[in-house]
Amino acid sequence: MTATQPSRLTSPSREQDGGTRGYFSKLAQERPDIAMCRATTLVARTIDEELSGHRLTVAQHLVLKMLDDVGPCSQQELSEQLRIDRSVMVGCIDGLEDSGLVRRERHPRDRRAYAVTLTPEAGPALAEAEGGVPRLLDRAFGALTAAERRTLARLVGKILDVN
Repeated sequence: MTATQPSRLTSPSREQDGGTRGYFSKLAQERPDIAMCRATTLVARTIDEELSGHRLTVAQHLVLKMLDDVGPCSQQELSEQLRIDRSVMVGCIDGLEDSGLVRRERHPRDRRAYAVTLTPEAGPALAEAEGGVPRLLDRAFGALTAAERRTLARLVGKILDVN
């Protein structure tokens, strides 16, 4: 490197790069890991804002949705399928049980295990949570077209299926 060549470790002057605006867009294209982390933070913040004042957490909503879709499951099955840490799942189920939305019963296929089962009170709570999903998706992904949202979901699903 000569004295007139800039180092790759030093930034070009702000005049050369047009300022620092747009830096993150460039970084995100070079580093999808960074982009995904930041996007996840933005989506999580949106979810937290949408759920403030509601009685369900994101994890509880997902548990109710899965139980409604597939029927009674063990905590382990819920944890694995929803990719929620087992220690978090215990508190999640405890909260749902305390709210009267689920109950633990002997698992019909494995008498050593317990199955988490929806109670009749879960229906209205799940319907309320599901009713807010379109607004949440519009807030979190408003910059994307419907086709782009489908592509994003497919690509993220592909990443998650491998890991």
